[in-house]
Amino acid sequence: MGKILVTGGTGYIGSHTVVELFTAGYDVIIVDNFSNSSPGILDQIEKISGKRPEFEQLDLCESDKVKDFLSRHKDISGIIHFAAFKAVGESVQKPLKYYKNNLYSLINILENINEKINFVFSSSCTVYGQPEELPVTEDAPVKPAQSPYGNTKQIGEEILSDFCDVNSTLNVISLRYFNPVGAHDSALIGELPIGVPNCLVPFITQSAIGKRGPITVYGDDYNTPDGSAVRDYIHVVDLAKAHVSAIERMESGVSESNYEVFNLGTGKGTSVFEAVNAFESSTGVKLNYSVGPRRPGDVEKVWGDVNKSAAVLGWKAGLGIDEMMKSAWEWEKYIKENPFK
Repeated sequence: MGKILVTGGTGYIGSHTVVELFTAGYDVIIVDNFSNSSPGILDQIEKISGKRPEFEQLDLCESDKVKDFLSRHKDISGIIHFAAFKAVGESVQKPLKYYKNNLYSLINILENINEKINFVFSSSCTVYGQPEELPVTEDAPVKPAQSPYGNTKQIGEEILSDFCDVNSTLNVISLRYFNPVGAHDSALIGELPIGVPNCLVPFITQSAIGKRGPITVYGDDYNTPDGSAVRDYIHVVDLAKAHVSAIERMESGVSESNYEVFNLGTGKGTSVFEAVNAFESSTGVKLNYSVGPRRPGDVEKVWGDVNKSAAVLGWKAGLGIDEMMKSAWEWEKYIKENPFK
């Protein structure tokens, strides 16, 4: 098995994916600049896996340093590219921050990689915008993005598709995530947002443990069964395993083309109110929440058709919303007793 480069590998999804790569027998090297993660996560990965990944601190927007790094690591056979800013609301307020970071980093990698490499791109269901039909399939039209963050994922996919057209030996799989939540069942890694969380579940857990005040449900007047926005929540461990499946698919040489796209979700929509109720029922902890106005950039409802991922990628989510909420709560309790610096 080859060595896999995981960019943003100390981040939320990245750290869980590193654990799953180790479990599958791969060697791993991480690059990260700790803009939204902690160096302590490297220790946590080692506690879970019994292995410590190679690591270099690196800002992928610095092209000379990316070139130097890749020139020194010719043994990399695959890349899983997570490193990107991801907060929808912040991207609306600071669009240039998102366009610069999310696109420069991708271009710098592509300019310097070995063309015979397997590349997994961390994409998003945001590329679908507000879809016309649900569940949304991979063949659904890519709609105008609802946020600069979403637009960086659309543009990133276009860059990769165009690059694959002229580099036939490069294999790329873009994985369109729905909404990752939860934590590893060891409670040693999980979502670790810096500052006020922009996503629902870490705000729920931080509110429940006393770090934050009451939760705000942004909008109860959507065209959904209970008025709150609906998402396809997926357990981060299931999501991590899908990245291993993507690398294995490209290594096996069975890809239908050198650029493929897969949805990653459960295929089921869960509303914000349902997520709140699931947290309370799975943990026994009551939440204090109120309803506020809708947030700019938020999509009303979206969940995925995941039949292609099951049939072609050979992957399927196995963990439900209760397991997502319970594991997220166990992680929150762990970091209260073991804070990261």
